[in-house]
Amino acid sequence: MAEIKFHKLVASGNDFIVIDNRKNTVKNQKAIAEKICKPHLGVGADGVLFIEPSKKADFFMRIINSDGSEAEACGNGYRCVGLYANTLLKFPKSMTAETLAGLIEIQVGKDTIKVKMAKPSEYRETIKIGLNGSKMNAAFINTGVPHAVIFTENLKNTPVEVLGRQIRYHELFAPRGTNVNFAEVTGKNALNIRTYERGVEAETLACGTGTVASAVVAYLTGRVSAPVSVTTKSGEILQVYLDLKNKKIEHVFLEGAANFVFEGRLLI
Repeated sequence: MAEIKFHKLVASGNDFIVIDNRKNTVKNQKAIAEKICKPHLGVGADGVLFIEPSKKADFFMRIINSDGSEAEACGNGYRCVGLYANTLLKFPKSMTAETLAGLIEIQVGKDTIKVKMAKPSEYRETIKIGLNGSKMNAAFINTGVPHAVIFTENLKNTPVEVLGRQIRYHELFAPRGTNVNFAEVTGKNALNIRTYERGVEAETLACGTGTVASAVVAYLTGRVSAPVSVTTKSGEILQVYLDLKNKKIEHVFLEGAANFVFEGRLLI
């Protein structure tokens, strides 16, 4: 029986298992992720983040969701990996991570971690989603992974699990599906959001790429000004900074805290 050392970290209520896999100790990442992420039967987490070798950056960050699927990007995961890499692996406070969404810049500060996200793409301001015999207005944007953004004036009572699951698998987003964000404007620079995440297949306490998606869409549609303070389901507030050039978003930064929870060893 082999042992795998891991640490559990959390960022805004998103919890992750982080494993240093630079020596390729874990070869069956997807099976391990499914096992370790299960509540009660495993450690319990939204996903597993593997740190692996890279020729383009300080390291490659592999993101495996709790259902075993691989994600291209994870905003809250970036902060957890940045804290882990700086604290335990002694990477510098300013580092780069290679991901399936491209190179990500991470800056570890005293109390927060700031991440330069992938450049948003595929933006569609308005799409009509046929749902339960009616049409729902949404926006779509890719912030490393695909996101639908729906604005509401009654976020608290929105059935996120029910609607999120239906939209996540909607034919408009086939075959890859989409994450689904419900956002409510609460001030000239503020949003509250709730997110249904694909790969987790449930509402999560926070979603970094969803936070960025909601903030960018709200900014581009004139609902808020930048920087944007986004309150997540967990109650934690994330900051989104935007750089606009020729009416296009050029640079997006996500800032918030991350914390260690515990360390352990998984027997396989």
